[in-house]
Amino acid sequence: MPTPDSSPTSRAAGSRRRAQHSLDGVVHGAIALLDEAGPDALTFRALAARLGGGVGSIYWYVSSKDELVGRAADHVLGEVSAATTLRDDADPIDNIRTLAMAVYTAIAQRRWLGTHLMQDFGFQPHGMALYDRIGRQLQRLPLSTRQRFHAVSAVIGYVVGVSAELDNGPATLEEMPEDEREAFLARLRDTWRAVDPQTHPFLAEVTEEFEQHRDEELFAAGLDLLLAGLRLQASAAE
Repeated sequence: MPTPDSSPTSRAAGSRRRAQHSLDGVVHGAIALLDEAGPDALTFRALAARLGGGVGSIYWYVSSKDELVGRAADHVLGEVSAATTLRDDADPIDNIRTLAMAVYTAIAQRRWLGTHLMQDFGFQPHGMALYDRIGRQLQRLPLSTRQRFHAVSAVIGYVVGVSAELDNGPATLEEMPEDEREAFLARLRDTWRAVDPQTHPFLAEVTEEFEQHRDEELFAAGLDLLLAGLRLQASAAE
């Protein structure tokens, strides 16, 4: 679980003058570069050129690229959470679903986010807030403290796990140019349709579903299975 936010890392060079940036400005600049070209394009040199000033001006606020990307991911998570309204009179499990889907949508739009979300860099307050926000919904259900802990861990683990897979996998079909998309689908169809139904009966059965599925629908279906189990557990405790 993420740990509380800490102040920017102390810098060793006592004579180094503070650059005319801010931590917020550095993070926003990093997010812009990540959105444009992904993590490989984010270097301190590229960020310094974008913001103006030298590379040392970036080191004033963050000590490494990992810290920078971690702060960028946490900032985006905070924006997603702030934009997601959970109604006090709504079913708590429905609220958890709403929040989980909002996080997934953000990751689908920013594929770099998946593998950097909720990592314990020691400065991800919005990750902690998300954990607590889901937990507060669970506090509305007749569950034990351990059950709530297991439930929130399972929900976040599912979101982060699927998100990391999305980030490391091929581009979604919607992101592919039309000719690449058609060639990719043709290869999939040929591979799956060649499966011998005698040796792989299930794969043969779901070939059409595999061809037509959408990532978001697949994510939502898995989330609903998880939440259905949580609902059953809460019902049993009543």
